[in-house]
Amino acid sequence: MPLRDDRRLFEMLILEGAQAGLSWETILNKRRAYRAAFDRFDARRIARYDARKIHRLLADSGIVRNRLKVAAAVTNARAFLAVKKEHGSFAAYIWQFVGGRPRRNARRSPRQVPARTAQSDAMSRDLRARGFKFVGSTICYAFMQATGMVNDHLVTCFRYRQIR
Repeated sequence: MPLRDDRRLFEMLILEGAQAGLSWETILNKRRAYRAAFDRFDARRIARYDARKIHRLLADSGIVRNRLKVAAAVTNARAFLAVKKEHGSFAAYIWQFVGGRPRRNARRSPRQVPARTAQSDAMSRDLRARGFKFVGSTICYAFMQATGMVNDHLVTCFRYRQIR
């Protein structure tokens, strides 16, 4: 479903980055622990995390304890706040990559669903230029799918018609 709530968008961006190289099921199983460990994805709080807090996060078995991914969450919180300040909301900024409304694809087979697109390439480039980490094009496309920016449900799926 199309998502425009800044906190939820931030949560999805962090979780998509954490998922890199892992199964999405692993991250879904850890989602509750992520919410607790990362202050319910309050970007203002996360942006203030210091070395001691990061050390505690790296000891938390409920989350993926990858130093680069944890550090990226802090870096991304700071960049997220800068984008909000510049654009009024993160949603206003991020939705520009699809012209402000969901792209509706008409895939008939899972093989037709790409791992990346020109839009996810552009999003990735712009996010990286703004200092975000773990935002490669494939991660950005998964983020776009998860937040309803693109509808890649197969045309035979009941969700495809519901999301119109």
